[in-house]
Amino acid sequence: MAFIVCIAALCFLMFVAYRGFSVILFAPVAALLAVLLTQPKAVLPVYSGLFMAKMVVFVQNYFPAFMLGAIFGKVIELSGFAKAIVHAVVKLLGPSRAMLSIVTVCALLTYGGVSLFVVVFAVYPFAVELFRELNIPKRLIPGTIAMGAFTFTMDSLPGTPQIQNIIPTTFFKTNAYAAPILGTIGAVFILAIGMTYLEWQRRKAQKAGEGYGTGHINEPEPIDMSDLPNPYISILPLLVVGIMNVVFTRKIIPAFYGDAYSFQLSSGMHDPIAVKVPGMVGIWAVEAALVLGILTVVVFGWKRIGNKFADGTKSAIGGALLASMNTASEYGFGSVISALPGFVLVSGALSKIPNPLIKEALSVNILAGITGSASGGMGIALAAMSQQFIDAANAAHIPMEVLHRVAAMASGGMDTLPHNGAVITLLAVTGLTHKQSYKDIFAVTCIKTTAVFFIIAVFYLTHLV
Repeated sequence: MAFIVCIAALCFLMFVAYRGFSVILFAPVAALLAVLLTQPKAVLPVYSGLFMAKMVVFVQNYFPAFMLGAIFGKVIELSGFAKAIVHAVVKLLGPSRAMLSIVTVCALLTYGGVSLFVVVFAVYPFAVELFRELNIPKRLIPGTIAMGAFTFTMDSLPGTPQIQNIIPTTFFKTNAYAAPILGTIGAVFILAIGMTYLEWQRRKAQKAGEGYGTGHINEPEPIDMSDLPNPYISILPLLVVGIMNVVFTRKIIPAFYGDAYSFQLSSGMHDPIAVKVPGMVGIWAVEAALVLGILTVVVFGWKRIGNKFADGTKSAIGGALLASMNTASEYGFGSVISALPGFVLVSGALSKIPNPLIKEALSVNILAGITGSASGGMGIALAAMSQQFIDAANAAHIPMEVLHRVAAMASGGMDTLPHNGAVITLLAVTGLTHKQSYKDIFAVTCIKTTAVFFIIAVFYLTHLV
């Protein structure tokens, strides 16, 4: 019965997310219903002492990264820098390489710190123009954008500032550049197999005589190319974020703070507050790099964004609040579920998997799929089982960096099931349906999931990190 309660709570959360209801509202409902069926008297104490406590910890750690990432993406969009980058990449690679151009520009933007949702809006008009010109079916656009934005630059490439690569740093005391060789190998694997699949689908459609199609909705207006910013200036903020992320991670923060820092701002503070720096380096470095990226956009693009800066940043912060609270709610939910007797059975079953990396990959992947959220599923899995993973890895002499990279990559696998928010947004923006385009998104998802187990095999064969 205890096991059924846990599974029912997870299924209920998946169902309401798929139906479009707020996870912020229903994550505590699902968690507390499970507590009610297990130990009724504990409902209110669990809500205040466990669910909300864990939710607050998540917001404390990660909201600044959500907020700064959203603001950076918004100012890149408002300044026209995103449009200039897309145009320059398409021009460089040539219109005949439509799919590669779209994947490349999505990868460039997401690796540079622009949020996935901003990338979808920025790239879609260019994708339509290219696909229409080359008579490639429009139904292939979502899979192409997903390939560039939702896969290797989200959590595989070392240093990516996306939240899926930041969350593991606090659990494993690593940084965003954890396991750089394995991450790069995984990224190359995903890109090679993914592009092969997309080109196969394009040739298959061409052979069948299928073109761009007619009667589509949400067709964008023609792109105005008359007043684009200089592409070299446009890409500068992305380079600033990438380079300074490395500098802050490897040089400035460790040298400035050491292994720990304690402070007592005034005599009014009775006890000094101590912060263990290694667990925060990854978060602080990304946040500092994003601040510099935002300042770079402001310096070089203020004439374009000045009148829209206030409203733009307000909407960006609103989006960041919603995204972080969604994920924090799922994190609180996972903390409650992991404390229930039924989860002991789940944990016990997973513990029988002898390989710690396979166990971690499966746990994160399954929970990301159930919740429809990479960061949410990973948050649940690591909140519940990170110490198990650490103990097993230490026993097997596996570096924490490998645990970090496996967790990050596994989170971005089966999270893109039909109820995933990014998938729903992508299809809504492109004016297509699950029936028309989800098949290709799912294929990219399968490639991404396979890549996790590929890098695990590479690690055991070569011991590269």
